[in-house]
Amino acid sequence: MQPPRAAEAADVAAAGWPRSWPFLPALSLLFYAPPALGAYTASRAAPKAVPQQDSFDPLPATSPLPMTLTDFTTRVQQDRKGTTKGRTVQMTGFVTPDRGSTSWDLTRIMISCCAADAQSIKVRVYGIPALAANTWVTVTGTWHAGGTLGTSSAPAALDGVTVEKVAKPVNAYQDALPFPASR
Repeated sequence: MQPPRAAEAADVAAAGWPRSWPFLPALSLLFYAPPALGAYTASRAAPKAVPQQDSFDPLPATSPLPMTLTDFTTRVQQDRKGTTKGRTVQMTGFVTPDRGSTSWDLTRIMISCCAADAQSIKVRVYGIPALAANTWVTVTGTWHAGGTLGTSSAPAALDGVTVEKVAKPVNAYQDALPFPASR
């Protein structure tokens, strides 16, 4: 027979193991990081609603005009002056393929605080083949006509002219113009 202290220690050790099970999933995150947000997440999420905007600053005469996906979508769907019509624009995001379609989405995921509040903004691209999912690209093209420009019936879509593979920007989780490459 064991002394009482050894028996108590054995009982505590046996009872302690099942009590630690709830901590195992949290502990596993130390050894396995979840994958980055990308095309898989974006293809299953509803696109972010663009904020209502009543007036727009004039667009610069630059061609192609660098734009964020949010700015492009907002102007296409709310700018009643139609300032994007016929303009060549350039946007950067990652490829989100649409299986069974000849078009694909140029996507950015925006995070304000953490992955739980992530929202995607998408612009449909027509006319040029998609690269592999999650490939960061810069697309140049013009607005893909449909609906009435300046209203919510106008699609946030682009007739692509060129697509160029680019490095993932350092501000990848913001819908912002890519920072210029450091020299």
